[in-house]
Order: sequence, then C-alpha cells, then structure tokens
Amino acid sequence: MPVIGFHNSHEQIHPAQLLSDVQHAEEVGFTAAMCSDHFAPWNLEQGHSGFAWSWLGAAMATTSLPFGAVNAPGQRYHPAIVAQAIATLGAMFPGRFWVALGSGEAMNEHITGDRWPRKDVRDARLRECVAIIRALLSGEEVTHDGLVTVDRAKIWSRPEQPPALIAPAVTVATAKAAADWADGLVTINQPHDHLREMVTAYRDAGGRGKLVLQHHLSYDPDPDRALETAFDQWHSNVFPPPLAWDLDTPEAFEAASAHVTPEVVAGAVRVSSDLAQHAAWIQEYVDLGFEEIYLHHVGTEQRGFLDAFGEHVLPQLGVTAPAPSVAL
Repeated sequence: MPVIGFHNSHEQIHPAQLLSDVQHAEEVGFTAAMCSDHFAPWNLEQGHSGFAWSWLGAAMATTSLPFGAVNAPGQRYHPAIVAQAIATLGAMFPGRFWVALGSGEAMNEHITGDRWPRKDVRDARLRECVAIIRALLSGEEVTHDGLVTVDRAKIWSRPEQPPALIAPAVTVATAKAAADWADGLVTINQPHDHLREMVTAYRDAGGRGKLVLQHHLSYDPDPDRALETAFDQWHSNVFPPPLAWDLDTPEAFEAASAHVTPEVVAGAVRVSSDLAQHAAWIQEYVDLGFEEIYLHHVGTEQRGFLDAFGEHVLPQLGVTAPAPSVAL
C-alpha cells in the first residue's frame, strides 16, 4: 500500500494559507507531506516564497504528519546550519522528518553573490556537504577545508536516530551517482521508461532506501480550467536540465517560457477533470515501485483538490502511513 502525501509549494501559496492547507490535507486522509525550499518563485504569477524551515516547525507541531523537505546545502545554506536544522526537527519530531539534499539551482543560490559553479563542482560540493551533515548528525565535531569550510562545528541537540538523507534526481546519471550516499531516491513525474531507467541505475549502483515521487497534477471539475491553471502556474517549469539549473531569476524563466504552449505544459503536468484518471495515473507510479507519492496540485487554491482527492482518489489506492524516516 502506498503512502500518498501532499506537496506544499512555497513558491505558489502564502505560508499561512499553506499551513491551513496541510492541516486540511491530514483531515481528508493524506498520510504524509513534503515541501519545497526556495528563495524565489519560478515565475511572476506564482508570487510567493516563504522560508521553509520556519514553516516546517509550525506544520509539524500542528499536524501528526511526517514531512520531507528539499534543500541545497553549500551556497545559500552552510552545511553546518542545515545539519542543525535537521537535528532540531528530528529531535522534536522523532522519525517524522527526512530531507532531500541536492546541488541546487541558480535561481535560489545566486543571492549570496558567489559565482554559480559548474555542475561537476556543485556535485562535488554536495558530496562534501552530505559527509559533513552526516558527521554532525552523528555527534562528531567537524573541521573541514574544501569547497566548503567548517571550523570545529558540533551539533549539541540531536535526535536519537538521524533523519534520512534522500537524493533528489531527475537524470539517470544523478541517480546512479547518489547511490553510495543516499538513504533513498526522490524524483518527479517523468516518462515511465525514464523513471524505470533511473530506478534501475540507482539500485544497480547499490542505492538503498525508499523510492519517492513528486507528482505534478492539475485538477478541476472543469477541464478547461484545469488546463488554464496548469499553464498559468507551471509554464516556466517545463525545461530540462541544464536550463532549469542555470536560469537565475523569475524574470529569466518568464522570458524563456514566452513561447510555451498549454500543450507543452500538459506534458509535464498531469491535467484532467476525471478523478478516476488521476487515480489511475498515481497507480501507475505505484506499479513502477514508488512507495511514497506526493501530490502537487499546481493551482494556488488547494481546498477543492484536497476534498475531491480525499473523498474519491485516496480510498481507491489503499493509502497507508510511512515507516519512521531514519538514516540507514
């Protein structure tokens, strides 16, 4: 039985409203949640970007849901600060938190004024950060001189079991490369053949832990509104790497997406007014081996989506709660 979670998109929704939304998600039957961690939205129509770590404390204190978050240590976040944030949530809410550690996107990281590194440098920096974070979560004092610098850092308030550190990936190469450090793999909805190839590469390289998928969708009882919502909010999110990694402002994404059509967006977002179709799409990802699927309705109004899926979709999928999320 799958875990079906609610994805909280900070880029699209005011954090106070998003807190109410995730509370409602638990009420209607979602069994987990995750959130983004952005400094800026993907486009001007989205128009928000609350601080994920402040929000996570409020969300975890006012629901019983387990949560995951996506984070990019190394530039905007020093890895010792990331480790402290992970440790605090893990100590307060044992077994209820995991984090996906990635190499980041220029749109969020450029704010420091530091040069945006090449992808191979970002990947090497991420590996250093993961090692630093794991060591700090295990109670070690860490000093490190490399692509990041740490001077005698130690985390004083830690959970009994460190939270899981998951690898986010959208390419086969990234999935394979992360297999030796990750406690699981998280990706987004992509063509099934590509997802199979990613999972196979991760597992064949020794990758352990759970398989997680963030599923972008647009639902409205009116099919035209479902497509309009997807296009309005997600027209700038259709670009593959490296473009999505390297554009550095919402305005740049707007310019790049000037000629994107609704049909193109429908290739990246599952758009339908048919709840049975949505359930079937989710089941396909379950059949591919994904144990946790986080639904991201790309609209800014979540209540209608949550109510409809809670009543008509989740019961079809045999939804369960996740096991405690701890490092392997």
